[in-house]
Amino acid sequence: MPDDRPPATFRLLVVPGVTMDKWSRVWAERQPEVALEVVPVEAAHAAALLTGEAEAGLLRLPVDQDDFHAIPLYTEATVVVVPREHMVAAADEVTLADLADETLLLPEDDVIGWPDAAAMPGTVAAHRPATTAEAVELVAAEVGVLVVPQSLARLHHRRDLTYRVLTDAPASGVGLVWSRDRYTELVEEMIGVVRGRTANSTRGRAPTPAEPRTAARKPAEGANRGKATPGRTGGVRRGGGTPPKRRGR
Repeated sequence: MPDDRPPATFRLLVVPGVTMDKWSRVWAERQPEVALEVVPVEAAHAAALLTGEAEAGLLRLPVDQDDFHAIPLYTEATVVVVPREHMVAAADEVTLADLADETLLLPEDDVIGWPDAAAMPGTVAAHRPATTAEAVELVAAEVGVLVVPQSLARLHHRRDLTYRVLTDAPASGVGLVWSRDRYTELVEEMIGVVRGRTANSTRGRAPTPAEPRTAARKPAEGANRGKATPGRTGGVRRGGGTPPKRRGR
């Protein structure tokens, strides 16, 4: 007889910079019999969802909508990482124009959605570091500056470096992603966890965008005067009319 019980483990891909502590606790409370296995991956490894290596992932957006469903969760500020003594560090926040004279380090695992090379600040370094971690080392060596989501700047924090928000740089979004061909009840459970639904919330079989609520419009004063209200009798009578007959004693 086939065993229809859910798998004992739910594998969730998580890209660098995403913090899972709260969601892991909620999952453990709601699914004590299904272990949550968090699998760290690089930002470009969403294809693992197509092969069944994981049920879902907390990944950088956007993803290929032909292959994946995605629920956007939050958008991060973009920052520039510089040496602590850099002139940029004197400001609270900066713009791309402030980096016009800088050398930009563009790692191979870059997750900033630059629309094209012309949108990038300064001059892009000829050598592309293999990883963000390697690029951070080069910033410390004063080879150039690095533009990343704020969570990655925190992840690779060093005492000799700092970062400032870039107010006009492309932002980076994070979302829950799963394969269109692999939607399961446990994926729905994870959707509820990351969306903050309570354990007793009504769940649907597939995520659908919420329909906008339209508030009932209150009729203008006097709009219903002189109109009969179906199904209603009694109330104050206005004007003439035939008085009710009295019953005999």
